[in-house]
Amino acid sequence: MLSRNFRLQSVGDLNWLKDYYDFDAIAFSIDELVVLNVERGTKDVAGFARHLSELVQNCFVPLTAGGGIRSLDDAFMLLNAGADRLVVNTPLVRQPQLVKELISTFGSQCVVASIDYKRRDESTEVFIADGSETTNWTVEEAARNAEELGVGEIYLTCMDLDGTGQGYDLKTIRRIAETVRVPVIASGGVGKFGQLADGIERAGVLAVSTAHLFNFMADGLIEARSHMKERGIDMAEWDIRFNEEIVGALQS
Repeated sequence: MLSRNFRLQSVGDLNWLKDYYDFDAIAFSIDELVVLNVERGTKDVAGFARHLSELVQNCFVPLTAGGGIRSLDDAFMLLNAGADRLVVNTPLVRQPQLVKELISTFGSQCVVASIDYKRRDESTEVFIADGSETTNWTVEEAARNAEELGVGEIYLTCMDLDGTGQGYDLKTIRRIAETVRVPVIASGGVGKFGQLADGIERAGVLAVSTAHLFNFMADGLIEARSHMKERGIDMAEWDIRFNEEIVGALQS
C-alpha cells in the first residue's frame, strides 16, 4: 500500500513484491525491512503471517512486522512466520499489559512501539487504530508511556507528512529523541535522498525509514545509501562480490 496522510492506495500485494523486487540486492541497501498490516477493521493476522512466511524465503535482512497483534498467539504467529521483531500501536493504549507480556516473553529488543501523530499548532495529538482514533495524548506522553512499558525502540510517524515527500517533522522527532532513552526511528515524509540524511544529522535519530523510495524508485534505496555515505554518515558496508562467491560455492 501507498499511504498519504494515512489514506491508502494499493500499489501491489506481497506476491507482486516477490515478483518485481530483487531482495538479494535490496539486502545490501537496507538494514531492516518493516512490513505493516494496514488492513482496516479487524485484521487477519493468520493470513498476514502466511504472506510473511512466503516473503522471507527471498528476503535475507531482518524483518519487523506488525498490525493487528492483540494476543501472544498473534505475536507467535508472526515470529514463527519469519519476523524478527514485532510492531505494536493500539495495544500501547488499550492493552498495556499485553505489551508487557510481549516484552517479558520475547525481550524488549523484539518489541517496537509505533506512534502516529498529527501536529496541532504548537502541540501534537497521537492516534491509534490505523490513525482513526485519538488518544488525547501528546507525542511526549505517548513516548514516555512506551518507554515505561519497556519497548526497545519507537517508530515515530507524522501523519501530516506521511506520503507527501516534504521530509520529516525534524523538530518533533528531535524533541522526542532527546526526551526518551530508547532509540527512535524517524518515519513519514521522505521523498528525496537528502531527507533521510537530515533525519540522522538534524533530528538526532539512529535510524530512518522510507516507503516512497522503496515503491517508486527502482534504485532508490541503493542511491539513498550511497548519498548518506557521501554525507559522511557511518553506514555498514558489505563486499557483494565476496558474498556472491560464497553463495555460488554453497550451491555447487
